[in-house]
Amino acid sequence: MDFTGIMRPYFVRVARRTDSWGVSGKDVQLSQLRSLLHRASGCEVGKRYGFAEMARMENPYGEFCRRVPLCDYEMMRTDVMRMIRGEENVLWKGKCVNYAQSSGTSGGKSKYVPVTSDSLRRCHYKGAADSVAHYLRSNPDSRLFSGKGMILGGSFANELDLSGLEKVHVGDLSATLISKINPVINLFRVPDKRTALLSDWKIKLPALVAAAKDANVTNMSGVPSWFLTVAKEIVKARGVQTLSEAWPNLEVFFHGGISFEPYRSEYALLTDPEKMHYVENYNASEGFFAVQNDPSDSAMLLTIDNDIFYEFIPVMDAERKPLPIWDLQEDEVYEMLITSSNGLWRYHTGDTVRVCSTAPVKIRIAGRTKCFINAFGEELMEENAERAIAEVCRATGASIVNYTAAPVFAEGNHRGRHQWLIEWDCRPDDEKDFAQRLDAELRKLNSDYDAKRNNTIFLDPLEIVDVHPGVFDKWLHSVGNGKLGGQRKIPRLSNDRRIADAVLAIQK
Repeated sequence: MDFTGIMRPYFVRVARRTDSWGVSGKDVQLSQLRSLLHRASGCEVGKRYGFAEMARMENPYGEFCRRVPLCDYEMMRTDVMRMIRGEENVLWKGKCVNYAQSSGTSGGKSKYVPVTSDSLRRCHYKGAADSVAHYLRSNPDSRLFSGKGMILGGSFANELDLSGLEKVHVGDLSATLISKINPVINLFRVPDKRTALLSDWKIKLPALVAAAKDANVTNMSGVPSWFLTVAKEIVKARGVQTLSEAWPNLEVFFHGGISFEPYRSEYALLTDPEKMHYVENYNASEGFFAVQNDPSDSAMLLTIDNDIFYEFIPVMDAERKPLPIWDLQEDEVYEMLITSSNGLWRYHTGDTVRVCSTAPVKIRIAGRTKCFINAFGEELMEENAERAIAEVCRATGASIVNYTAAPVFAEGNHRGRHQWLIEWDCRPDDEKDFAQRLDAELRKLNSDYDAKRNNTIFLDPLEIVDVHPGVFDKWLHSVGNGKLGGQRKIPRLSNDRRIADAVLAIQK
């Protein structure tokens, strides 16, 4: 039975609420800030900075900036560990029992981001609903609810001693989302919860394939790199050539976590281009920030009524002064800060975004604040790398599983260069030609890189090193406490050689 017709009117109304954000964005965001301050006023952090007084102001932003300092994870680690051990009303009201384990910060330690009931309901689940809403609004012929969605997620971790805290759960955000999801949604998804939360991917991968290969799947949700592996296994298990043959009613992939561009050509080969749609979401452990609301525009609409107050620091501004959404400039790159109902206050997300429009605010992910190469003044950003490698793959017919790049510093008679470690899915006919094309595309996209490469005065041509199949997975396994999948992903660019050398050491 197709329930899409029944569900569509509700979702279209959800999507329409965003139509006024071009003129009401400031009011919406100030309302979010006042609400957050009011609800946290009785917490330790609220008493410390006087949230109750600020919450009564019509525009509390100026006072908020003066009283509340910018915060990174290490500044709040002690408070989060207190919350994990059961203390209430620390960074947010009540007790928090769910934590999203995210990639390590200083010293390689993991981060444990609080996932409060408010952030689940008002941000994460709301963001997922927004994504579906905008998709259904843009695709009136959709039959999304005539079958099931395959949601690929991670699992809970076991690296913390949680003895005596049996109700506390730490792991991938997706594991919490799956475990807490409304039971009604389970009627429209595969696999079952037990399979979805398996932690051992040697067991989980065949279980996922067995659960989904014969299902009527209309939509997929997950990280492109991990889902590609599952998709190929399903094609193999069904004995067909494409995923669309295995799932003839498949119509959309809701993706996020990493750039889709390096994988677009692979999915194009696996699916029916006449029927398939791709919707990008900006969802992270800290929140669900943006959705692609227009299929003709790859920029994503910043979700400004989702229990988050946003601030942005201009990446190229020496003053590093945070700005609210009403002071943003188009085509500028900013680091994003959030204040939210998971107890993050003026928190550095570590992400950079490019603002594509300001009324309403639409963005593209530019990369991580630490995911770049500037060893030689070239200022190569992640967005440059993703676009360049995707374009060269399209031009050469090559495809990749994963990659990372790092500098090789000058030594002897050799200048510095960039070294690209690539695990191929389909190797190019001429790897030297691929490297030359990639270098040329990077020069086209980034004037600083082009200047350093000009006449090879400062920077030698880039180098490609083949990575054996499975080596990146082994590296993820080594840094993820024996876990794969979920939201763990390969950093694309590094300004030092720690990751590149670790991967090469595994390959030996």
